[in-house]
Amino acid sequence: MSVKIRLARRGRKKQAMYDVVVADARAPRDGRFIEKLGTYNPNTDPASINLDDSKAFDWVMKGAQPTDTVRAMLSYRGIMMRKHLQIGVNKGAITQEDADKKLEAWIKDKESKIQGKVDKLAKTKAEQKKAALEAEKKVSDARAEGLKKKAQEAEAALVEEIKEGGAEGNEDVEEDVAEVEETQAVETKTEAPEGETKEEPKAEVKEEAPAEEAKEEPKAEATEEAPAEEVKEEPKAEATEKAPAEEVKEEPKAEVKEEAAEEAKEDDKKEG
Repeated sequence: MSVKIRLARRGRKKQAMYDVVVADARAPRDGRFIEKLGTYNPNTDPASINLDDSKAFDWVMKGAQPTDTVRAMLSYRGIMMRKHLQIGVNKGAITQEDADKKLEAWIKDKESKIQGKVDKLAKTKAEQKKAALEAEKKVSDARAEGLKKKAQEAEAALVEEIKEGGAEGNEDVEEDVAEVEETQAVETKTEAPEGETKEEPKAEVKEEAPAEEAKEEPKAEATEEAPAEEVKEEPKAEATEKAPAEEVKEEPKAEVKEEAAEEAKEDDKKEG
């Protein structure tokens, strides 16, 4: 069975991270593995490599074949250098002490290079940030100076306009005051006739009073028609005038009574 040291992908999209695993060559990339040796994150600068060096060295010495990417990582961490020295020790070409010294020197040199790269990257990043801030400050200063210059120019132009048009402005103000006074005088003149015209309808109302009286004239005619009613009542007066006729009719009754009285007197005389 061939064993490989390779990467197993994990992490989200466009933010991939990898596990360094020992797995069977026939197993899928993200499938079953024998042992996990560490992690690899390529999203940082420099890339973050966390490995268990002793375990990785043991598997390499046992014959596990790393992939190209994992081989570069192992070289970066000094594992491949340690393997090379250990093979020389096993063959007797070099002692263990010399191999350990050479390994320590190589690791220190590598660490200094890595630290130098880290410092350089940090320095360049700080310089870029400082340059960006200075450029932004220059832009803001230039903008502020431009605004200040425009404000000064506008103020100077306004002062010149005031100086040039001072007298004209005073004349214009006097003309405006005169126009206002004229308009007020015209309004006061026009308001008086308007008041009279407004009062004229009241006079017409007073004049219309006879018209109302004229409307009341039919009532007077109605009173004049009262004699007509009296005329209608004249037959009643005739009726009252007919009363003497009745009295005439009654006169014979009085005569009859007188005759009866005379006859009674004559009868008394005859009897006496």
